[in-house]
Amino acid sequence: MSRPQGSTRLATATESLERARGLDRTIRALSTAVRRTLRTGTIKDTLHGVPIGHPAHPPLTDLPMGMWMSAALLDLVPGTRRASQTLVAAGLAGAVPTVLTGIADWSAMHREQQRVGLVHAASMATASGLYSASFVARYQGRDAAGRAFGFAGLTALLAGGYLGGHLAFRQAGGASHADQTAHLVSLGWHDLCSTDDLPDGWPVHRRLGYISLFVLRTGDEVHVLTDRCSHLAGPLHQGRIVTDDNADTCVICPWHGSTFRVRDGAVVHGPATARQPSFETRVTDEGTVQVRPLG
Repeated sequence: MSRPQGSTRLATATESLERARGLDRTIRALSTAVRRTLRTGTIKDTLHGVPIGHPAHPPLTDLPMGMWMSAALLDLVPGTRRASQTLVAAGLAGAVPTVLTGIADWSAMHREQQRVGLVHAASMATASGLYSASFVARYQGRDAAGRAFGFAGLTALLAGGYLGGHLAFRQAGGASHADQTAHLVSLGWHDLCSTDDLPDGWPVHRRLGYISLFVLRTGDEVHVLTDRCSHLAGPLHQGRIVTDDNADTCVICPWHGSTFRVRDGAVVHGPATARQPSFETRVTDEGTVQVRPLG
């Protein structure tokens, strides 16, 4: 098979990891263990980044990567031994929350993403191990060995960073997958359907132009969200309807368990971190449900 025109060999090799089924047995065992250990709740939500509104892992990677790359630069400058050692130590400390948030996100991804993510994690674990050896060598006064371990760690770090970029950008591992209503729905009210077509307490799927919608009627109220889950585009209308601790009606995404409040799309539990776009609703005298994006 010929390589796609305009594609680099590196990108093609990385894409092949997405189809590496040989990793699946390891992935199943690890992801199951993580999900059993990391139950729904405050800790899990914090690791995903729910309190800050976007995934916590990507920005945390800047700390160890920045520290270790800076240490590599200082290793080329005479008289910077102590500064390099401090940067290596700071990078190791910053790697702890970075690893924890990364594991949480990885456990709630599609299989193709998990395959790339597993190799990304292995590269970063190798980098962490080499930088740990570098710190020990520097602490013992073996500066040449410390620098050698550091440069070896930098190689693994750059490889892992590339795979992380592929996961985040090419595979959209951390982006919101919900339909964005601002540029797809014109201003004003739009007829959606008749209330007679909506079962009470049971979510259904409807379309408004290009957008798929989750629609739930509860008594006289109608709640409408975009249907594609902001986490990884799961179909919310196939989800389970529950009531949270504040007696608010919520929907749980059937794919990875993200929980949204149906009246405004707010995230109740991750792995989703972005609010689900929602719509204001009203019912006309003729019984037609009308919607407009909720600002």
